[in-house]
Amino acid sequence: MPALPDPVGVASPFVGIHNDALIVAGGANFPEASPWNGGKKVWTDAIHVMTSDDKGTKIWRANVGKLPHPVAYGVSITTEDGVLMIGGSDQSQCYSDVLQVSWDGQHGIMITQLPPMPRPLAFATGACVGDTVYVAGGQVATSSAEASSHFFSLDLSKQGSDEFAWKEEATWPGPPRVLAVSAVQNEGKGKSFYLFSGRNVQPGSATELLSDAYRFDHKEKTWEKLPDIIPDGESEALCMMAATALNTGTYGIYLMGGDHGEEFMVLEGLNKKIAEEQDHVRKAVLQKELVDRLENHGGFAGTILAFNTVTKTYARMGKLPSPSPVTMQVVRWGDKIVIPSGEVRPGVRSPNVWSGQFIGEPHAFGWLNYTVLIVYLLGMLVIGFYISGRGGTTEDFFLAGKRIPWWAAGLSIFSTQLSAITFIAIPAKTFATDWTYLALNGTILLSAPIAIYLFLPFFCRLNVTTAYEYLEMRFNMFARMIASAMFMFFQVGRIGIVLFLPSIALALATNLPVEICILIMGAITIVYTVMGGIEAVIWTDVIQTVVLLGGAGVCLFIMISGADNPWSNVQLGHALDAGKLKAVNLMFRLDSPTLWVLLMGGIAGNIIGYGTDQSVIQRYLTTKNQGEAAKGIWTSAMMAIPATLLFFALGTGMYLFYHSSSNHIDPNLVQSDAVLPLFITQNCPAGIAGLIIAGIFAAAMSSLDSSMNSVATAFTTDFYARLLPDTSDKNRLGVAKTITVLVGIFGTVFALVLAMWDIKSLWDSLSAFVGLFAGGIGGVFLLGMLSKRANGIGAVMGLIASGGVQYAISTYTDISVILYAFTGMVSCIIAGYVFSILTFKTGSRNGFTIHPDLTVWRSGEVESITQDEVPVGTSS
Repeated sequence: MPALPDPVGVASPFVGIHNDALIVAGGANFPEASPWNGGKKVWTDAIHVMTSDDKGTKIWRANVGKLPHPVAYGVSITTEDGVLMIGGSDQSQCYSDVLQVSWDGQHGIMITQLPPMPRPLAFATGACVGDTVYVAGGQVATSSAEASSHFFSLDLSKQGSDEFAWKEEATWPGPPRVLAVSAVQNEGKGKSFYLFSGRNVQPGSATELLSDAYRFDHKEKTWEKLPDIIPDGESEALCMMAATALNTGTYGIYLMGGDHGEEFMVLEGLNKKIAEEQDHVRKAVLQKELVDRLENHGGFAGTILAFNTVTKTYARMGKLPSPSPVTMQVVRWGDKIVIPSGEVRPGVRSPNVWSGQFIGEPHAFGWLNYTVLIVYLLGMLVIGFYISGRGGTTEDFFLAGKRIPWWAAGLSIFSTQLSAITFIAIPAKTFATDWTYLALNGTILLSAPIAIYLFLPFFCRLNVTTAYEYLEMRFNMFARMIASAMFMFFQVGRIGIVLFLPSIALALATNLPVEICILIMGAITIVYTVMGGIEAVIWTDVIQTVVLLGGAGVCLFIMISGADNPWSNVQLGHALDAGKLKAVNLMFRLDSPTLWVLLMGGIAGNIIGYGTDQSVIQRYLTTKNQGEAAKGIWTSAMMAIPATLLFFALGTGMYLFYHSSSNHIDPNLVQSDAVLPLFITQNCPAGIAGLIIAGIFAAAMSSLDSSMNSVATAFTTDFYARLLPDTSDKNRLGVAKTITVLVGIFGTVFALVLAMWDIKSLWDSLSAFVGLFAGGIGGVFLLGMLSKRANGIGAVMGLIASGGVQYAISTYTDISVILYAFTGMVSCIIAGYVFSILTFKTGSRNGFTIHPDLTVWRSGEVESITQDEVPVGTSS
């Protein structure tokens, strides 16, 4: 890029980006001669700004302003409001000043004073986690190069209040340091502050080169000692003092440039000998040797290392362009990184400005994998076409004529609840964190009996097609329609999410554009769902389940056999020590995946899924009787346990694979949930990889087809047939197929819109969506079944109140998204019950609660009978 206006260049200026402009301020250099030739070091207060002209060409706007005083060797942090320029020094003192320098194209440079640090610091390092600025290490005076252990923080969100001041934080469990390196990155549970290397300088002692590393948990305010900086396959630790760091992708940190310290220690030794030497001749010889070494210095190390915050491993990624500066600041400017000026040899600066880009590691999906994928997807269409000739009634389209065997219904329910998000997200979550979420899936076994003994008898006895017919029988038509409408809205949104999120990971794995992945899955699913109805949906789900679980097993085998004894006692011991096998968090807090949060959220979510979600209920209503339906539910629940263990093992397996082998994860990986698909394409044999990726496509499609068919069922039954009861069955079938197509199109379009949004985690996004929209629906069903006092007004008001509570919780609290299903369900029950009492309306309609006292009206007479005497199929 255009060279710095200062023809000599500067060392350690303040550097940052604001309003699409590169700001370079301050710095120090030797403008006349090198220091060993009598050159005097000069500090500058000049501010230079690089912007784009009308043609998009980068140009410098030199000397657009000045700092309050000449300064260098401070900390630079880019924020939305400007570049923070913290501390630094000149020839006589270190500073505690904190400036916010911003660029306005019309008014130029603006400088705002922020609260000063508690102590002056130079040669420190810093970074920003959210709104909190952290500064670590450094020296407090120019008269002494003594390194410090200071660690300060400033919360920018408190600006304008009395609390806007620096705080002294607990220091890291290691030696003091100057010229350390820091960065901020996600480590699976949240963003943390990372501190690397530097050197420890203490009076009367030789300089200690540091190759250690630490992580500061921003949320818990605790430090963790990390492995020393030893690249994979090497045995010697590296010092990276005066380097720079930049976070990249989801779990990557690049450590770039800096000095390994070998030559520094030689020069320090020579300086010490010169200072101690009394003989003038010998001293002159030593001084000449020192000058020769400085004159012929080969430049600093241009090493680029990538650190993975999950596996906590380092990998060599190449070298920076030579010459490589130290005490430099690398900044991200758009899709590029910029290295402006810097010290390229002791006492020598360069005005050169480099720009570069992070490029992901290339990989090919291969023709064989593409062939397997295409054949598999075409097979789904063939199944839909084959089944399309089996029936032409709405009962066939909605309930498959009740001819589905219980085991197929159970596998279909399992497949629908599984989805591609589960297959991709559980291993990714386990890879990044631990087994804490295991309890969430374990709640399926606790929820299945509730579905079987509470919900199932109602739906089977009342002979319903949709679950929402019950709400009209129990409350009123409006309650039925509003719940059905909420379900349909939820499902269309879910289609978009379930279609889009796996497409990101699949696009990275297959090299297909995200939009193409969305369109392929959307189009194929629409076609076979319209042709074959629920029967095609169920039988394709059965095949997809077998392929998906088989593929997961193959992946696990490759992980076990491909790494260096990943399941040996040594490796498992390492995983245990690293906390990767932790399965229970007994802390009592609602903002983290503690055991209590997982149990409450999981049970509520599964009650909603098995008891009120039409896409699940419709499957067990396709069996011939209640007993068969119950076996289907148990099949689904029991399948979930080994599948869950398999998916969690995949996450741990990936962690051990990448930790114990020479393989490394592309540090530029921007989608955390793509870890497993990328592992598949890079490590599974050709053909096998294609089949497993096809299984992920299929898992997404198994959720899509369920949503499409269930929405068509709900609309046709709860709205069209209810409001137009005289229409023919053929007419209703045509409406159902039309709605299937429209819902598929709307969901696909929504997924394409989501492709323009920034969504980080599949698991968290789906959990939040389910909880926010489905919790109230589950609550209104439980309200009706459990309470005799509840009435129609209370049910509707409960749904509305639940929506308000959920909005407030998601907006104003830090409650875990896992609890959204629980809070939505409970708030609906409580609000619905209270409103029912306040309206003084009759609540229970006979036969629609769990209470045994039933009154059946026959020809004006009243007759009390027991629950067991109610005829099968009685609906009123």
